Amino acid sequence: MEVQFTLVGILVSALAYFFLGWAWHSPLLFVKPWSKEMGFDKMSKKESAAKMKEMPKAMMGNFLALLVTAWVLSHVIQFAGAFLHKTGPIHGAITGFFIWLGFISTTLMNTVLWEGRSLKLYFINVSFHLVGLMLMGAILAAFLN
Repeated sequence: MEVQFTLVGILVSALAYFFLGWAWHSPLLFVKPWSKEMGFDKMSKKESAAKMKEMPKAMMGNFLALLVTAWVLSHVIQFAGAFLHKTGPIHGAITGFFIWLGFISTTLMNTVLWEGRSLKLYFINVSFHLVGLMLMGAILAAFLN
């Protein structure tokens, strides 16, 4: 099977996921409960300033990781579409859902089971990735059609 991908689709879907993360972790949505669960509210001003200094590098690394995610998800959408003989935004979103269900929701559960993170933090993080992967999948599939 020949796999096609569009750089524009990969870029647009990675940007969509990235800006979803910005909104998700902003005052618009979950910054207060997320920050509390992460322990950021207990940081000293010095620790907080150090975290802020690291933010541009972390954001760049995150965006690069999202580009890889988009590239891989575009392949998975096409493989699944070839099996089902269809592709489109709904198919892409469903593929994103199954990637989330099988890999993200299960892997992030280890942060609760082994790292002692709260279920509240788990649900904030895992729901972000659910929306992000479904959004990314829908965008990628739209570009593949």
